Amino acid sequence: MAGAIIENMSTKKLVFLAFFILVFQVLSIVVGALLAPSPTSAIRYLATKCINRHRARGWLVPWGSHRCQQIHSFDEPLAKTLDANNIVFAVHVPLPNKEMSPWFQYMLAVLQFDIAFKMINQIKDDVIITIDAGLAYRDDLISEWTTKFHSVEQRPLRCMFAVPKTYENEGRFYHCDPMPFMELGSVAHKYFLINLRLPVNDTVNVGIGEIKDIHIVGIHQNGGFTKVWLSMKTVFSPWICLATVWYWHRISLMARPPVLLEKVIFALGVSMTILNVPVEWLSLGFEWTWMLLFEDAQQGIFYSTLFCFWIIFCGEHLMDQSQRNRLSAYWWQVGLVMFGSSILLILDLSERGVHLTNPFYSVWASRIGTKVAITFIFVVGISVCLYFLSLCGMVHCVFRNIGGKIQQLPAMPKARRLRYKGIIFRFKFLMLVTLACAAMTVIFFILNQVSEGHWHLGDYTLQVHSAFLTGIYGMWNLYVFTILFLYAPSHKHKRNKSGDSQQTDVLEKPESQETQLTCGEQGPTETYRMAGKVAEE
Repeated sequence: MAGAIIENMSTKKLVFLAFFILVFQVLSIVVGALLAPSPTSAIRYLATKCINRHRARGWLVPWGSHRCQQIHSFDEPLAKTLDANNIVFAVHVPLPNKEMSPWFQYMLAVLQFDIAFKMINQIKDDVIITIDAGLAYRDDLISEWTTKFHSVEQRPLRCMFAVPKTYENEGRFYHCDPMPFMELGSVAHKYFLINLRLPVNDTVNVGIGEIKDIHIVGIHQNGGFTKVWLSMKTVFSPWICLATVWYWHRISLMARPPVLLEKVIFALGVSMTILNVPVEWLSLGFEWTWMLLFEDAQQGIFYSTLFCFWIIFCGEHLMDQSQRNRLSAYWWQVGLVMFGSSILLILDLSERGVHLTNPFYSVWASRIGTKVAITFIFVVGISVCLYFLSLCGMVHCVFRNIGGKIQQLPAMPKARRLRYKGIIFRFKFLMLVTLACAAMTVIFFILNQVSEGHWHLGDYTLQVHSAFLTGIYGMWNLYVFTILFLYAPSHKHKRNKSGDSQQTDVLEKPESQETQLTCGEQGPTETYRMAGKVAEE
């Protein structure tokens, strides 16, 4: 049989392909580093203290022609006459003379409390703060505000006081952890208004200390980065889609049915195509609040398929004929991947799924929810560790089996020996490239966490976070394209039949029983057949 393109392609063409892939990889990094801005922006808003004596349910605006009656500090004489239930904390998003845009894709909000220490009003241990939150929107500066969401939520208030709790230290501020407040999956309006109330009675919001101010940190994706990201998806989407269709077309032209390895390679191409679909273009014109959940599903499908591909790719080059080409042979490795993916899906649905109807909800707000979420993450971590231990064991066995085949090379004719040496070298090289892609993902992730977000190089500013995202995205697209191209069936033998017949005789005829056993089983590559037979022996 003809084998795969990786076995029949000349070294000169392979070098050219490697150079082509390297150029595109560098371009993916450069686009993020030089052309794209930082992926996200964080803007800090100080909530305005509005007076609502009659506790009306109307919307209170912090600035503009209809701004609310305000106090600047709770130490003012006017504030002394007010009850805590008469105060509404109002935040207008964005700042004056600014507008929100659908290009921002999503908006997160984090709460930060300024709480002063008082001996007679200290923060109790494990206290829960209750927040009456509302969100409204409008698309111009003269329209009335339209209510979008309203909810009463509870959050654990975790604060530390770094100095001794004495009268001398009264007035100092606690160090409180930021708490998740809101997540919107779409920014379809120009202006947003947040109203917060901290209702107080005999059982609610007792022991939360003396709150002086509330800050809201708004986080959204930068529009410039969104444009670069969608442009990359628009380029890669048809490319990988056509490569996948082309690959399956060549598989369908073969006389035999496709084997498991060929099916999983096709599935890898399909999953990458699903990830690349630039649905975000449509979200610019529609208020699709489920986009964050959809993007998580896209990534989950791709990475689950990628992990299954790695296991099957190694296993199919390792196992004997009686066990190969059967998905059931990998039941526990594939089961780990599916189990971990299902756990993450449930966790995502319990958070972002609920956000479709209540963006203020957080699974981390309650003790039970926090314990369940941590347990899920811990179980997924164990599954990932078991998976990679199994994968590393398979990779070791594959290289050991290939090493056993190398020992048989001296007994082969020169032409076949040279051919097998090239095939084995290319297979090892592809395995090392796979490991390098996984390692680069981890390395880039670490650099992304420890870096300042940008580096200065002369007159240029390199956006490290953007380069990480675009570089990794480009790398996995190029990796999938390389697998689809190199493991597609080669039709080169058709030309050889009418060309150099002498070379065909040397390479194709069964010279001995050993050669027939090695190459007799049908499969995508010579390495696939060689490794399986060595394992059987």
